Amino acid sequence: MRPAPEFRERASRALWLGVVNMISELAQNETAVPELFVARQPIFLADRKLVAYELLFRGSAANVFPSGVDPDKASIDIIAHAVGVFGLDTLVGPHLHAYINVTRRVMMEALYACLPQERFVLELLETLQPDADLLAACAAAKQAGYGLALDDFAGQASLADFLPHVDVVKVDFRAAPIETRRSIAQRFAGTGVRLLAEKVETDAEVQEATKLGYTHFQGFFFCKPEMVRRQDVPVSKLVYLQFLTELNRPSLDFARMERVIKQDVALSLKLLRYLKSAAFGWRADITSIRHALSLLGERPFRRWASVLAMAVLSSDRPAELLALSLTRARFCELLAPEIGMSSRALDLFLVGLFSLMDAVMQRPLSELLGEVSLSKELVEALLPGTEENRMRQALDLAVAYERAHWIKVDRACAQLGALPERLPKIYSDALSWASDAAKGI
Repeated sequence: MRPAPEFRERASRALWLGVVNMISELAQNETAVPELFVARQPIFLADRKLVAYELLFRGSAANVFPSGVDPDKASIDIIAHAVGVFGLDTLVGPHLHAYINVTRRVMMEALYACLPQERFVLELLETLQPDADLLAACAAAKQAGYGLALDDFAGQASLADFLPHVDVVKVDFRAAPIETRRSIAQRFAGTGVRLLAEKVETDAEVQEATKLGYTHFQGFFFCKPEMVRRQDVPVSKLVYLQFLTELNRPSLDFARMERVIKQDVALSLKLLRYLKSAAFGWRADITSIRHALSLLGERPFRRWASVLAMAVLSSDRPAELLALSLTRARFCELLAPEIGMSSRALDLFLVGLFSLMDAVMQRPLSELLGEVSLSKELVEALLPGTEENRMRQALDLAVAYERAHWIKVDRACAQLGALPERLPKIYSDALSWASDAAKGI
């Protein structure tokens, strides 16, 4: 059901009033730098299918999240930039849902109404009080077609009046004891309310939650798998590990690379299809794999082939894992000229790309890096506990930014000499590139 015209008109007027107020405040401070920090955290089903992202409102002119930040301003900021700057498709893709935290003001003034109702779930924080006016606002949002979620529910009686209005109940698995998790699952069994387990970090927690009746999951378990045992690598993946080994030798031997590529018909076809794309515009026929490699050139080939290998190796893992790897890689590459490392852009790309290899292969990263034969400097950038270098600091900055750890972002920027105000554009470009790259593989 679409909201009535006056509903949207009132919402748009209030929303842009909030944006104008924010710009006016920045204009009064000559040293203020308008920055946008958007973090997104994926939400999965039990089968690891990605179904939504939570968009986290964060940031300030000082590039931190101070305790005194105005929640209304933060919420309005994320709404405005989700539709007006980054674009919803860039942030969450063309089909997935987005969860956003909402304040009392956002609900009462319907500031969310500029967002497409079929794509958004409004997340009510556990600090809100369900008085009559706010409950009426919840009913209006539901009537307009928006989903509602209740955050950090642990059975609080004070939040009970919200429950008839919500579609999703989120339970913090780090904070709620097992008895609470179980009683909540029993309470909502058969009601149609979806239960979301957040801050899950292991497969064991996912399995436990699934047995209890939780259907949605949020946390870093997908990129921090438990290393219980070393798993065998399928033969097809061994070819791609060999491929990566040849790819990362200091001097690329096209004859050896050709022999590896010929072991996998799909790999050969992907390379030839890539080279025959309109982007290259070559008129001459490509006569062999070695001819193709020589036409492409060493640097572009290393970059493309690394992306392809990662895509194949992660083909049986959540799609978000590849997207995150590509985004990190491109973020690190775009960061190179900002920190005086333009000549090492490809190395930074590889550091970002390989940073989730342990999750892809479900084996310790130290073992995998030995098989891939990366340089000592790249290995030190990827392995915790080794000697720190600037590539490691760049990777730390990429990870801190994607997880909205702004204090760590500040620290990394200071170490690298990076300008914090450049990061939102870099991150936005990295997201767009990763989306396009994944489609082209």
